[in-house]
Amino acid sequence: MKLYNTMTRKKEEFKSLEPNKVKIYSCGPTVYNYFHLGNARPFIVFDTLRRYLTFKGYDVMFVQNFTDIDDKMIKRANEEGITVKELADRFISEYFVDAKGLGIAEATVHPKATENIDAIIELIKKLEEKGFAYNIDGDVYFNTKSFKEYGKLSQHSLDDLEAGARISVDERKRDPMDFALWKAQKPNEPAWESPWGMGRPGWHIECSAMSMRYLGETIDIHSGGLDLTFPHHENEIAQSEAATGKPFALYWLHNGFINVNDRKMSKSENNFFTVRDIVKKYDYEVIRFFMLSAHYRSPINFSDDLLEQAKAGLDRLYTCLDNLNYLIENKDASNSGEVNEEYKSRLSAFKDKFVEAMDDDLNTADALAALFDMVREINSYANSGKDVSYGSLVYSKDLLKKLGGVLGLLQKENNKVLDSEIEELISGRQQARKDKNWKLADEIRDKLKEMGIALEDTPQGVKWKRI
Repeated sequence: MKLYNTMTRKKEEFKSLEPNKVKIYSCGPTVYNYFHLGNARPFIVFDTLRRYLTFKGYDVMFVQNFTDIDDKMIKRANEEGITVKELADRFISEYFVDAKGLGIAEATVHPKATENIDAIIELIKKLEEKGFAYNIDGDVYFNTKSFKEYGKLSQHSLDDLEAGARISVDERKRDPMDFALWKAQKPNEPAWESPWGMGRPGWHIECSAMSMRYLGETIDIHSGGLDLTFPHHENEIAQSEAATGKPFALYWLHNGFINVNDRKMSKSENNFFTVRDIVKKYDYEVIRFFMLSAHYRSPINFSDDLLEQAKAGLDRLYTCLDNLNYLIENKDASNSGEVNEEYKSRLSAFKDKFVEAMDDDLNTADALAALFDMVREINSYANSGKDVSYGSLVYSKDLLKKLGGVLGLLQKENNKVLDSEIEELISGRQQARKDKNWKLADEIRDKLKEMGIALEDTPQGVKWKRI
């Protein structure tokens, strides 16, 4: 398996620190609002990476943090007249609603900044003792020029970074590029006791402290959105490696940006959408399918047209799965027969293409293409009517669901529990067809369609699905 390492700017063969074990730290949300489409992409992409590594037999330790104290959170909590903790608890709960809908598995650990203050303070103390940090009136800063390799992730010198960066102006700092590790308490702000007085952690230090606490001083993979490369990840590397003298992460993975109707998503453009906005019109799984339909490092354009295409594509996969379920339920299992070996070999070739795509820097677009090729083969076999064995149908379903599961797709089963009115209408239409009352049968079919139930008449009987 090869992964594109932002640190080296090339694809590298993936080798974990420990055999069959992978340690991943993935940057999580700042919990002051519902998460937006830009957040959703890394959450989905790196959940898929975790799923694929598990599929390949690795034991994956996956840590994703919650930033539950920062300037935005303090501002919103004050506006609402609630505590920062109350705000954080609310939007952490809302995160899990959207994450579950998108098929994002819970992390092995979801640490919060406020629950790791002790680890953060210990790390800052170590940096201060080693001469990498300095205290000014209760504010502690990292001295970037003391870390000679600063800029190695973004591959720019300190002078280049300083010229092009948006940095906070504080004349007390030794250098404009120095960043806050600890912030002295201001009026009406939450604060914790520390060697430098009452205060709270800076943004960057929390990820280093929590990664080290739960995963150790060196991890296999650190991931996040491309916008985090600088300054967040650059600062994480500096403070972590200054403290330990060891590499912080072996592989750095970053996903590309999202544009909306070919324009960069931003509040100023008024094209800024939360996932909760989008699911008012589209199913969560459609959003996940859409995100995986492009390579994770490529920019992706978000529009209603492309979401409709994603919906249609996902429907094609589910239609195949529903068809298999129907055929399996109506096939005589007592005469199951063996799996057709020639057919199994053809499906295996598509599985190999799927694995080859995923091994090539998590190329989910090509992996989906392999799934669609497999579905065409399954449909052709299942509808051929000749020597279709029960065993082959079950094998097809299991393989399709297994590979779909690697992408976090195709795990829903068609809900076979219909309410009594729908059941009566379907039965009534069947009777109307027996009585050759085609007008009534069509009227019932149209009514069911209005209720979100589509019917398909097959030689094996009537099939239905929700639309």
